[in-house]
Amino acid sequence: MPESIQTTGVAATAGSASDADLLAQTAIAVRAAASALRERFGDVVRYQTREELMRALAANDDAALDVLRPRLTLLRPGARVVEDELAGGALPPGEWWVLDPAEGNVNHLHALPEWAVTATLVRDNQPVLTAVHLPLTGETYTALAGGGAHLDGRPLHVSQTTDLGLSLVATSQARPDEDEKVVRRIGSSITAMLFDALVVRTSVPATLHLLNVAAGRIDAFWQFAGARADLLPGALLVAEAGGRISDAEGRPWTPESETFLAAAPGVHTEAVATLSR
Repeated sequence: MPESIQTTGVAATAGSASDADLLAQTAIAVRAAASALRERFGDVVRYQTREELMRALAANDDAALDVLRPRLTLLRPGARVVEDELAGGALPPGEWWVLDPAEGNVNHLHALPEWAVTATLVRDNQPVLTAVHLPLTGETYTALAGGGAHLDGRPLHVSQTTDLGLSLVATSQARPDEDEKVVRRIGSSITAMLFDALVVRTSVPATLHLLNVAAGRIDAFWQFAGARADLLPGALLVAEAGGRISDAEGRPWTPESETFLAAAPGVHTEAVATLSR
């Protein structure tokens, strides 16, 4: 069992054969939903008001959910579904599907390529498995608690970097309309990382940065505030790829935490020090 899962609050047990089969079927369901969303991708969607924007976002969500929801219900009839990608905090006991039917939805509307479809099964508040599909590249990232993280069946491993000064790091805006305290903390953290890291990337959505951490392309990712749907898939992927998951102060992370950090083990301590200033 990866040390990061044991020590950071993203707990797991060895993946059973049934969960492995379930993950394979979940990946198929996510790919099918992503195909429906890809059919809607192309020109920039114009909007003049917040109401028009919300309708366009909801239309994308609904197009993917119409495919994803019934497939997952058939796979796990007793599991409930969380569809609000901005919701956070602990879930009631039992099994829950935490879905982001259009992760990076605003990018999709602006004809930008950084978007995906995700589904994560949470059992008694512990992520069990996750599947993330990127329709424009055809890539499917999967992770099974205790069973590793994979990209199209190939094992993923976080980077071996041990010097934050040589690291590519990233952050993301969790949601629009953050309060002033969070916005100012984001800004100060970016400034601190610009001094301490090699290069800082800032963009949405969080999941795509976390895929890159799990694949060893990015050395660390942090975020202030957040939601289950944009952090749980990546948290499980990074942990199963050998990374460390915590809050920005180095404490165990849970969906109730106010901050989030995923990093290669060799730079985690330095990243915590930078973000704690």
